[in-house]
Amino acid sequence: MRTTSTYGAVMREVTSTPAPAPSSSNSIEASKDGWRMAKARVMEFMEANSGMLLILLSQLFNSLMYFSVKILNQLDIPVPALEIIAIRMIITYIFCMLYTNIMKIPDPFLGPKGVRLLLVCRGVTGFFGLFGPYYALRYLSLADTTVLTFLSPMVTGVVGHLIMKESYSIRQALASLCSLSGVVLIARPPFLFGNSLSGNEGSDDSPANATPEERLVAVAIALVGVFGITGAYISMRAVGKRAHPMHSITYFSLWCIVVSSTSMVVMKIPVVYPTNWQWAAMLLMVGVFGFSSQTLLTMGLQRETAARGSMTIYVQVVYAVILEGVFFGTLPSLFSIIGAAIIIASAIYVILTKQAQSKPSTKVSLDSEDAALEEGLLENRDSDSSDGARETEDMGSAAGPLVSPHDPEIRAEGLRN
Repeated sequence: MRTTSTYGAVMREVTSTPAPAPSSSNSIEASKDGWRMAKARVMEFMEANSGMLLILLSQLFNSLMYFSVKILNQLDIPVPALEIIAIRMIITYIFCMLYTNIMKIPDPFLGPKGVRLLLVCRGVTGFFGLFGPYYALRYLSLADTTVLTFLSPMVTGVVGHLIMKESYSIRQALASLCSLSGVVLIARPPFLFGNSLSGNEGSDDSPANATPEERLVAVAIALVGVFGITGAYISMRAVGKRAHPMHSITYFSLWCIVVSSTSMVVMKIPVVYPTNWQWAAMLLMVGVFGFSSQTLLTMGLQRETAARGSMTIYVQVVYAVILEGVFFGTLPSLFSIIGAAIIIASAIYVILTKQAQSKPSTKVSLDSEDAALEEGLLENRDSDSSDGARETEDMGSAAGPLVSPHDPEIRAEGLRN
């Protein structure tokens, strides 16, 4: 009894003793573990969506390039569109050649042998994708041209699914439609909203002297540009990582230089020379921002499907609204704010609902020699087991019929013994 009471007293003393407070070292370790987990999650997210993040950054540089072009058009002597294309692509081509020679990338001029035809296709279709909107702006308003150009992500998703068998879910198609509706709210084309709500009333944005036939041709050329953009994206996806991004940009820039320069000569468009440092600085920025945009876009499409990658291009409109508000003091309207919110929400939705890639099977795949060896071992094991069973059967038949130990006669014999 005394032992029991002593044991109870000790247990009461132990249970009543408060637990020691966690030390500062434990709390520091816990915070470090939490930081590591958060960092690991961020890195996992960035790795899973690296392609879309690169394309998002490329559209920022693309918007900065168009911002520089807009400043060039506000100078005393506006620069022709073909001249801007030629100078931009000359700067891009020089950067490509410098990078490929410094980094000693193989086949800097023609690219790898297996993808040269695809690189040519990327250059040709990319030029038409660039030329379509420029031509359409001669007879259509900026808003109408913008809406027509941003049909390309939807077309790219469908063509990528049909030709390259890439996934294009109904959710992605609905998100693309929502983004296009956001572009419509920001651009507010006159053929949908009229001049009173489109913001084009009293402006020279929409050419008034264009005939219906010229407008129809402009719409057709803009749609050709849409398919040109689609062809460029599909070509880059088909090339993938079989060629360096500089190879794709080299073909694109070289083709644009040849066609734009030839067009200026044929159409007798005079060359506008720089008259001040701002002119030269903006033209240099057009080339630098254009090169950065093309590089990041090519790297992103190497890592992302054509449907998801082209969806991200809608964010360019949001960048444009922000840049106009910051540098030109243009306050966005309610329609623009709603449209920008729809585009951002659609982009976030596509990123967060990325279909999880199928996990690799835990079954180890064998090469042909190992598989043949394993199959031979299995056959030998089966033949050995069948031979063993056959030998047992022969031994049993030679010794007579097998007798069960539960036979009544054996049990009785055992009892007598």
